[in-house]
This record gives sequence, structure tokens and C-alpha cells, in this order.
Amino acid sequence: MSHPIDQIGIVDLMIGFPKKSAADHYQFLAGAVKDAESKTMAMPAQYMFTEVPSDVQSDTDTVAMLIADMDRCGIARGMVHMGSDESVRALRNHPDRIIGCVDADPNDIVGAIRRIRHAHAEWGIKAVTSFPSGCLPQVSVSDARYYPLYATCVELDLPIIINAGVPGPRVPMLCQHVEHFDQVCYDFPDLRIVMRHGAEPWQELAVKLMLKWPGLYYMTSAFAPKYFPREIVNYANSRGVNKVMYAGYYPMGLSLDRIVAELREVPFRDHVWPRFLRENAVEVFKL
Repeated sequence: MSHPIDQIGIVDLMIGFPKKSAADHYQFLAGAVKDAESKTMAMPAQYMFTEVPSDVQSDTDTVAMLIADMDRCGIARGMVHMGSDESVRALRNHPDRIIGCVDADPNDIVGAIRRIRHAHAEWGIKAVTSFPSGCLPQVSVSDARYYPLYATCVELDLPIIINAGVPGPRVPMLCQHVEHFDQVCYDFPDLRIVMRHGAEPWQELAVKLMLKWPGLYYMTSAFAPKYFPREIVNYANSRGVNKVMYAGYYPMGLSLDRIVAELREVPFRDHVWPRFLRENAVEVFKL
């Protein structure tokens, strides 16, 4: 039986290239985690993911592999972090499939702004991302060190994607408390902010703030679809139809095949699917 997702060219707002070693995705956290078990995991939140995609051979064409996986699973376009040789090659060879973004660390304010401007001019990025709990030292979402980055995003008309809620890796969480977004939305009314990685256990507050602030959005990254927070699904099915958008977690922790298979069981209303899988992303990221 046909499902609404079969007719939609899905936009995946968090996708990446397979690695020779899955741990390579998380080298930036090596100095942040302290417990012995985390240092032995293939990825620092492995205790939450039972089927982390396998490593690939060193001679694998990871760009071709990603495009083939996207084709098989109905992913029309995918957002990848720019900077690696493979990301640049993918964008140049498949400009109709690859959407560029760049990560920014507010501990190096001037360097982060230069990185954003360079990525915007060189690769035409459509978003900036940041992981407050993954910064070393950590930086709260509403910390003054983020403000020049937010101002740069407003100037360049770029959304910023920021982790919200308890992080999977075993690092402190309070810098990602959803309450921080309230102050940022107040101070930057023209900034488009997309919360990623769940916002749990403050998902109800996330919904309240999205109702309050027109520039605040949510993406479903790092969650297998069967674990999407109920409050977020209910919000998307009602007043949040234009606020919630799809993002996966391949190959960081989930396979595309599993994600797409489980998506079919999410109880979204028929009219929500195009907004969730494509149209909201097209509007928010100006694709």
C-alpha cells in the first residue's frame, strides 16, 4: 500500500558520509568525555543506539555510497557539514543533492565568524550548526559568546541549528536547557533557530516556545522515528505543522533504511507529511 512519503522528495537535514571508523565522527569530543566506557565506544552515545552503521573499507567511494543510499531511500537532498575533501567533492559533483552547512564554536568568536563567512562565500552554505554541550569549555545557548555568531547569521540570512536537551554523550546538559532559547529569540527576532536532537526532557517547553516565537523550529535528528517525542508529533499534527521538520542521523548512529522504514509508522496526518519531510525545510533554509 502506498504511503505519503513515497511521493515526496525527502529533505534530510542531518546526513553524512560513512567512515572507515565510526569513531571518526566524534573525535572533537575526545577531550570532553571522562568516563572509561565512553572512551571505548565506537560513538560516545552508543549506549543509546543498538545498530550503529558499520565501518567501511578505506578505498570506499563514500560520496558515491551516500548518493546511492539516498537514492534507495527516497532522499532527494541531504544537508552535510562542509570542510572535508569528500564534502567539497560531493557538493561540486551533486549540487542538486547536497546542501552545505558549517559548524561553529563560540569559544573562538572571530575564528567562527570567519569560518561562517568563508563557507557562505565558498560553498553557499544554507545553515550554521553548533553543539553547546560539545564545546570545550561548554557554552550555553544564551551565552554572550554566541551573540556575534547569531548576529552574523542574521546578516547572512542563515538559520542556526543548535542542540537542545540532554546530550547523548556523557557531558553536562544545562547549557542546552530549552529555556535558553527564550532569551535568544527575544534578542534576535529576525534569527531562524532550529532545535535539534530532541529537546528532551523539556519537549513540552520546546512546544510552548515554538508557539511563542515565530522564528523557533524543531528537527527530529538523532531519533529513530519510533521514539519521536509524543508532544512533538502532536504539535506537528496541530498548530506546529509549519514548525517541525525531518532530520536523520545517518551514518552517525542510524541507518537510512531503518529510519525510512520506521517513518511509515509515525502517526502524522496526511497533510503533515509534505511539510515535515520537505516543505518546511525548503522554507526555513531557503532551498
